[in-house]
Amino acid sequence: MVTDYVFVINDPEKKPKTIVDVGCGIGGSSRYLARKYGAECHGITLSPVQAERANALAAAQGLADKVSFQVADALNQPFPDGKFDLVWSMESGEHMPDKLKFVSELTRVAAPGATIIIVTWCHRDLNPGEKSLRPEEEKILNKICSSFYLPAWCSTADYVKLLESLSLQDIKSADWSGNVAPFWPAVIKTALSWKGITSLLRSGWKSIRGAMVMPLMIEGFKKDIIKFSIITCKKPE
Repeated sequence: MVTDYVFVINDPEKKPKTIVDVGCGIGGSSRYLARKYGAECHGITLSPVQAERANALAAAQGLADKVSFQVADALNQPFPDGKFDLVWSMESGEHMPDKLKFVSELTRVAAPGATIIIVTWCHRDLNPGEKSLRPEEEKILNKICSSFYLPAWCSTADYVKLLESLSLQDIKSADWSGNVAPFWPAVIKTALSWKGITSLLRSGWKSIRGAMVMPLMIEGFKKDIIKFSIITCKKPE
């Protein structure tokens, strides 16, 4: 979700004019931001199906002149350096096998003075003296990543360190886990309805496999292993 915590700008001169939505899915964030700021938005996804659907929705909502979507790799974006006033990535970082390359590309395409916003799943920050998560925590995360076809996660603190290494400024983070934790029981309730079950059966084994791991997501939030984090920063002028 995009909230006023993320991006409050009262000066019209500072509102973003160009935005990239990295890992855009079917483009909900891009359409929201285009309406909110009157900005030109470009979304990228690895899925041709998502890109096609996103462009169709933009056209149907009268936003085709403001919003466009294409198939592209977040780790090798097809944009010139310094193109965007706002770089936005929601629930994509957990899919990235190389977190440094991911944040480096976000930084590269950001214009001087641009805001970068990452909203992503993380594991908890390690406590002082810890070198890794506990074995039982690793077991839960490994099962989740295997079922959702995800690479290893990192912590919010790891993201902050990566952004610091790239000399980004005004780095802030917040834990939104409490806001999103109720989502997973609601998804399970929907999945167990007759309509949900028949939809899962039609969609195939990959979707069924993902549905089977949802209780582990609930367990991860309850045990404070999983974090839904937002990290914001600015590229130096």
